[in-house]
Amino acid sequence: MGPTADIDDFRAAMTRLAAGVVLITAHDADDPPRGEDVGMTATAFMSVSLEPPLVLVSVRVGSRMDELLERQPRWAVSVLSESQRHIAGRFAMRGRVSDRLLFEDVAYYRGEESGAPVLGGALAILECETEQRVAAGDHTLLIGRVMTARTPSAEGGPLTYFRGRYRYLT
Repeated sequence: MGPTADIDDFRAAMTRLAAGVVLITAHDADDPPRGEDVGMTATAFMSVSLEPPLVLVSVRVGSRMDELLERQPRWAVSVLSESQRHIAGRFAMRGRVSDRLLFEDVAYYRGEESGAPVLGGALAILECETEQRVAAGDHTLLIGRVMTARTPSAEGGPLTYFRGRYRYLT
């Protein structure tokens, strides 16, 4: 095996890759009394296959989302619009408050297939079921089969992430 890149150099190089921003959500029915909704901002998200329709998202090992999706296979993806920057920032915070408080004043509805919160005003909505989990360093790659795909909002541009900041396409 050849040399491994310095972590800081690698991080700096990856900030030069523009990425779309999504909110991954799931419902934890095992959390009494009514269950709890869990969400995380992700920029490591991509389409994998059209037939069958598959997507991939990367989640940090040991995160609340990783632990939940290890036992609960259904989740949703809301593709964020430029007007949803505040939501991206809220769900990306480390050491944050409970997920229940994060969802408190966010407009969402429950996905029919996943039971997960789906954001109102998102550019696109996908409901997924995990087909495969792949260990990849300090992250888990989740490959999900897309059960439903909708484009409810045609207005506004996508929220992107570049050089460590949320950006808008102009």
